Amino acid sequence: MNELAYFMLWAGIIFLMMRFGCGAHVMGHGHGKAKHGEGAPKRQATNGLRWTPPADDVDPVCGKTVDTEKAKSSVHDGHVYYFCSRDCREGFEASPEQYLSGDDTKHPSSQSENEHD
Repeated sequence: MNELAYFMLWAGIIFLMMRFGCGAHVMGHGHGKAKHGEGAPKRQATNGLRWTPPADDVDPVCGKTVDTEKAKSSVHDGHVYYFCSRDCREGFEASPEQYLSGDDTKHPSSQSENEHD
């Protein structure tokens, strides 16, 4: 019975710390005394601006045109690249500089197009 009381004491202390102390932001209560919506930082209106991917794009590894909805993707240096297969994506992620040499029209063709799908 003593263990249960000890457990309940620590559970109460942790709850109070999470509710009012250091963990209050985790539970959504914040450190400030402002009510919900008051004093909150104003978000800039985006006026409906939203990034949408292109319908299709060129795989930088093998040069195939891929449907971006079904393609594998990877982000490098703030740009999204689409790939026809996991192998192409992994090859790109291993050495992106090899495929982004500045000439977007030239794609290394070390693999045949039928080699992967």
